[in-house]
Amino acid sequence: MVLIRSQPRMSHILIIDDDVLICQLLRRILEQMGHRVTDAQDGRKGLNAFQADPAELVITDLIMPGMEGIETIMEMKRRFPGTKIIAMSGGGVGSGSDYLQMARKFGAHQILNKPFSVQMLTDLVSTMLVGTPAS
Repeated sequence: MVLIRSQPRMSHILIIDDDVLICQLLRRILEQMGHRVTDAQDGRKGLNAFQADPAELVITDLIMPGMEGIETIMEMKRRFPGTKIIAMSGGGVGSGSDYLQMARKFGAHQILNKPFSVQMLTDLVSTMLVGTPAS
């Protein structure tokens, strides 16, 4: 008997981060995995992008100007309750892990502490997308 591990299909992923270099890096990694990627530089732009073109997965930073990550997660869950969300943070004024735990309480399904490895990101994205219909 041969067991075949379920692989995620090509999906649409929305990245919300004010750091353009992080957006570019994540885009490159996720596109190499075969995904379609959209990015936005703050939570409000991210919500607008999601409404215009819904994604199967949202990866959002927590510390951003304007509409920050926790508020973005809360609004995303209110407006689009089935959305899968990964929150990421490198910290800020407090501890990065405190922000990430708060993000989880407000609706993020998974968390990533910056810096993270490419393998950590790709494993987490694959796990989150298994069983998600193709866009």
